[in-house]
Amino acid sequence: MKNSSNGVSRRALLAVLALIAGLSSGPAMADELSLLVNGKALHLGTPEGKHLNEKNWGLGLQYDWDRGDSKWIPFATASGFIDSNRNPSYYAGGGALRRFQYDGLHADVGAIGFLMTRENFKNNRPFPGVLPVLSVGTESVALNITYVPKVEPKAVPLWFFQLKIKLMEFR
Repeated sequence: MKNSSNGVSRRALLAVLALIAGLSSGPAMADELSLLVNGKALHLGTPEGKHLNEKNWGLGLQYDWDRGDSKWIPFATASGFIDSNRNPSYYAGGGALRRFQYDGLHADVGAIGFLMTRENFKNNRPFPGVLPVLSVGTESVALNITYVPKVEPKAVPLWFFQLKIKLMEFR
């Protein structure tokens, strides 16, 4: 039974990735493709004796659409990482960020909506979520920060960190 639920969740994740690829190949050409390096989670209020993994290593991609004259940046993303319980976790989704520019630095604030799979949550079937996002950096590299609230009785809230490195720019 576990194999069949893994197959369903992988098919759903592949469908979301195909949708993102389809959205990024039309007349609205993307502006930037970035590598995401997942690496750190800071758990808040972890119960005594509970040892959660805070080294959430993994990789992903983020595709930012050309914003033209707008201060809003729409994006699509997909990523995989080792979660707090040392299991693989995958997500794909998209959102929008509002850019605040300060000389060569920027701060982007917005939200991401996604589908995620987790080994010990909902039998590894994809589930939806929406989270706030803050990204601070330069044109080439930024730090993405997401706050994840407590979502079930066993979970604790956490801050999740990713390094965003620009790979390509499209004109």
